[in-house]
Amino acid sequence: MKKTLFSLLFATTLLAAPTYAAAPGAPAPRAAASKAATPYKLQPQLSTLGWDAKAVTHGHNGTVQFSSGELLVTGNQLVGGTVTVNMKTIKTTDITDAETMGKFMGHLTSDDFFAPAKYPTASFKITKVTPIKGAAATANNATITGELTIKGITKPLSFPAKVGVKNGVAAATGTATVNRTQYDIKYGSKSFFDNIGDKAIYDDFTLSFNVLAKQ
Repeated sequence: MKKTLFSLLFATTLLAAPTYAAAPGAPAPRAAASKAATPYKLQPQLSTLGWDAKAVTHGHNGTVQFSSGELLVTGNQLVGGTVTVNMKTIKTTDITDAETMGKFMGHLTSDDFFAPAKYPTASFKITKVTPIKGAAATANNATITGELTIKGITKPLSFPAKVGVKNGVAAATGTATVNRTQYDIKYGSKSFFDNIGDKAIYDDFTLSFNVLAKQ
C-alpha cells in the first residue's frame, strides 16, 4: 500500500514537473542555494532505498529504510539536502529459507560488513545538483554530487538522477554505484585478498532510491 501510494505521488509530482534545466543565458541553478533555499522534509514512509550486491557466483538484494532528512529547494530546483538511513533496518529480500537468512543477516550486520550496532546510521549530503542539458522528459535530468558516509567514513559520490519540484513536493529517483572498500568493507574483495577464486564478492554495489520530500 505504501509503495503504491508513493508511486502515485511520485509519478504525479516528478513526471509532471518541468524538465530540470536552466534556460539559455540563465544563471547557474545553484547560484542562490546558500541564500534562499527552502527545506523540504523527507517523507520516510513514502521513500524507498534498495541495495544490490553481487559475487562471482551469486548475488543478493534487499532494502534499508530512510529515517530522516531534508531536500533544499530554490524556486523549482533541487539544490542540496541531507538524508539519513537507519542501518539497523537493513535486510535481504531474496532469501526465503529462515536458517540461511539468519546466517546471512548475521554476517551482513557483523564487522565484516555494515556493523549497525556500532554504526547505526549512514548519510548522504548533497553538495551540488547539475542539470543535464537536453535531457528527455523521462530520462535522468541531473547529476547529483555529494558526500556519502558509511561506518563513519565519508567519501565523495556522484550519480545521475531524475529530479523534480512541484506544488510543494520535491522528488528524486536514481541508482548510485558505491565501492564498498572505500568504507572499510573489504571482506571477500579481490582488491585485498588473493586466491579467493569464486568466493570473491565484487567491490561495487548499487543503491536504488526513490526520495520524496514535502515543504
